[in-house]
Amino acid sequence: MKKEVRQLREKAINALVLSIDHFNRPWDRGRAEAVLILLDHSFEMLLKSAIRHRGGKIRKAREKQTIGFDACVRRGLTDASVKFLTDEQALTLQTINGQRDAAQHYLVDMSEHQLYFYAQAGVTLFRDIHDEIFDQKLLLELPERVLPISTTAPRDLAALFDKEIEEIKGLLAPGTRKRMDAVAKARSLAVLESAVNGDYEQPSDRELDKVCTRLAGGEAWSSVFPGVASINITAEGDGPSLSLRLTKNEGTPVQLLKEGEGTGAVVAVRRVNELDFYSLGAAQLAKKVGLTPPKSRAVVDHLDLRADADCFKEIKVGRVTHARYSPQAVQKIKDVLKVESIDDIWAADRSKRKAAE
Repeated sequence: MKKEVRQLREKAINALVLSIDHFNRPWDRGRAEAVLILLDHSFEMLLKSAIRHRGGKIRKAREKQTIGFDACVRRGLTDASVKFLTDEQALTLQTINGQRDAAQHYLVDMSEHQLYFYAQAGVTLFRDIHDEIFDQKLLLELPERVLPISTTAPRDLAALFDKEIEEIKGLLAPGTRKRMDAVAKARSLAVLESAVNGDYEQPSDRELDKVCTRLAGGEAWSSVFPGVASINITAEGDGPSLSLRLTKNEGTPVQLLKEGEGTGAVVAVRRVNELDFYSLGAAQLAKKVGLTPPKSRAVVDHLDLRADADCFKEIKVGRVTHARYSPQAVQKIKDVLKVESIDDIWAADRSKRKAAE
């Protein structure tokens, strides 16, 4: 492991331990803010160490500063040379970052249940990324006295938010004069909604005021926050082995938002560099899968990979259009060749071409 990677990884683990420490402290002054700020910092250091460990860059040419949190997530999710994040992991990261931003720069009233959810999900995600990238157990890097965030996990995210909404409605009741408190409490839900919909800007007070008006008027929270309603949590194990992960509900998937598409329950991440993602020409693709270019093209047609935006794209550079494939195309070709004969695919392709002549 290179020295830079080792030092970044150490900083990440240090910040994670401090975040856990603040969560378990017996007093509340500044506790939620400290947990979120340190957890967010731990992830930025972890992402940078992972990118560097895989040979990627965290500093743009002629730039003095390293890339920020969002750019780290984009590279970990879409840069084919270093990719190590899933869509749901990226959503969790962006949500924690959004909650930290709200807590650090303005007002957010986060319940103990919500703080627990983000802290425990953060520890789980940190462990998942760390153990996969470095092939080492995070547990071995933590002091023996460090406690897990909690031993009791909420099993239903909808039930958790039902309680949050009831508290907001109580603050909005006529005569309470606690609308500002309701706005602060609604902010954490609005941040999560924005992250699910790919809008990482903090919600304005005016937008939150409209949200509160809709909730006070009796509108269902699943209608006010449709993105939040599209996700859930999965809890596995208990005690020190507890894992809590953000997941997608059946029928309302969290998916990658491609350029030009509208908003919805999505993770919106623009690819860092299209030529980095679609990194293979037709000849390179054929070499990667161990086929001749004609036979490689036959498998591409067999799988209709040119219709799959995750595998193929025509990229225009100047006046020239290039047909480019991503590493996902390589994997799909290799997978199909495990169950189907290349000779059969080749024969079928030749037959189709003769029939078309």
